[in-house]
Amino acid sequence: MRLVGYRDTARCALLAAPGFRDYGRMASLKQFEPASGTRDFLAAEHERRERAFATIREVFGRYGFQPLQTPAFERLDVLTGKYGDEGDKLIFKILRRGEHEATGEADLALRYDLTVPLARAAAAYGSQLPSPYKRYAIAPVWRADRPGKGRYREFVQCDLDIVGSSSPLSDAEVVLALHDALDALGVPEFRFLLNSRHVLFGLLEAYNVPEGLGSGVLITLDKLDKLSPEAVVGELVANRGLSQDVAQGLVDDLTSPDAVERIRGELKSSEMGQAGLAEVDRLLELTKDAIPAERIGFTPNLVRGLDYYTGIIFEVAAPGMPGSIASGGRYDGLIARLGGKDSPACGGSLGIERILPLLEQADQGSYSQVDVAVTVMGEDLSADSFRLAAEIRRAGIRTGVYLGSSGKFAKQMKWASDQGASFCVIYGKAEHDAGMVTLRDMESGEQVQVPLDQAAAELARRCAPSS
Repeated sequence: MRLVGYRDTARCALLAAPGFRDYGRMASLKQFEPASGTRDFLAAEHERRERAFATIREVFGRYGFQPLQTPAFERLDVLTGKYGDEGDKLIFKILRRGEHEATGEADLALRYDLTVPLARAAAAYGSQLPSPYKRYAIAPVWRADRPGKGRYREFVQCDLDIVGSSSPLSDAEVVLALHDALDALGVPEFRFLLNSRHVLFGLLEAYNVPEGLGSGVLITLDKLDKLSPEAVVGELVANRGLSQDVAQGLVDDLTSPDAVERIRGELKSSEMGQAGLAEVDRLLELTKDAIPAERIGFTPNLVRGLDYYTGIIFEVAAPGMPGSIASGGRYDGLIARLGGKDSPACGGSLGIERILPLLEQADQGSYSQVDVAVTVMGEDLSADSFRLAAEIRRAGIRTGVYLGSSGKFAKQMKWASDQGASFCVIYGKAEHDAGMVTLRDMESGEQVQVPLDQAAAELARRCAPSS
């Protein structure tokens, strides 16, 4: 008997055994799960996310950032070479179609982030955009990463960027806007970790790391928050071509409790390193009156391995969440690399998928689909119920009509409760004959009758938010 046949036979016997009658159903439901690293959002979670996005849009708009929407996929050549070797491996490629499908080659890819599409758009529409151009985007991105806690293959980024300004004021405005958005969302105890690529390149210079090895060394140093210092030293020696002494010295300096003092000391002989420290200190000076000191600070071991960063870089950490909940930096030159006019740029991104689990939601689990539920107490009254619901909706109130086949009163009350309605409109034969409707407060159970032509106005008054 073939092995596959044996497995099929054994599985059938298992499914028929007592205690395993539900196993087949459970196994069959697996086919309806979303792909690994992606999620479905039912109404309550979707509403929760939309509220967060609305808060972020309001804050970004308050700073004068404009929305920009770009396609979900880009040409493959636009994306590759912008994220470093490790990032390029995580790009979801789209195979050629039609007569080219058999080649197995890709010419398009799902966007990896929202920064490179911005740079492409800025290169394409540069003359039509204001200068500096301040944009925000809230949209999904895709990465062929290993899924884990708070880590998905499809997730939403909330980005804002400034194109066309090399001033440190731009870096400060990005940080301030992100800070205010996190504060408005209610994220507890978050902290900005600041560094500069010039600090890091100056450190490589101070340690006499050859220029050709610098990019790879920074990619490995970027793993200090994921791997042990010993493991990072080992990778620097084995894979990046550094000597044991240089690798150990670099890691020791960056992970020491007095890393700030050590790095400032090492960079005294590096002009580039001093320029980087000046960038960090200037940003701290510009934001000190708006961001409490405990929420921001120079962090020498922050690397951010993406190739396109050229100056200030930052991440935001929060208790209870490994990794960062926001990040960004300056990326001068990226637009020119895409063929556009050479323009300075900086920006940042909120990791909303990591932020949402940190937020306390008082209304979690109490999703309300409608404010008012309208009963249908008989086939002959259904048209009147629909007409009444339309009038209530025109008053700006979310209103649902009972669509079930049973006209039983108890079943319709349960439906109204399940909808999360604040009020139920009862319109039966007695109400019809009297030209009235009965309004039931679903929380207190109190019922009052009002004239049919005044029902919409009365419900609008009762559903209006308290001042």
